[in-house]
Amino acid sequence: QVQVVESGGGSVQAGGSLRLSCTASGDTSCNYDWYWYRQVPGKEREFVSYIDSDDITTYADSVKGRFTISRDSAKNQVYLQMNSLKPEDTAVFYCKTDVLCRDYDREYSYWGQGTQVTVSS
Repeated sequence: QVQVVESGGGSVQAGGSLRLSCTASGDTSCNYDWYWYRQVPGKEREFVSYIDSDDITTYADSVKGRFTISRDSAKNQVYLQMNSLKPEDTAVFYCKTDVLCRDYDREYSYWGQGTQVTVSS
């Protein structure tokens, strides 16, 4: 069973920065793809960013140029560096990892517990 733990959330003023981190427990020889999502009350969970095992990255248009996703595959960790934060970035941020090991029949997804990001004007 993979466990994913998030950290790094907090409150900042508009224009500030935060770095979020997620760490997955498990076999480091398995493949881990990572996603970041965010969600506000009453709204659908929104895709933010993605990084695959080849370090190919994807960003939502709303964060492109401000957020940077990176990973440390040896430690099963992913990071989201958030710069130039805006009040509309306020949300609970969730990381998700898709895990594939040699003896798996398919990928399995595991979510972090969420971390609150609040950006004040």
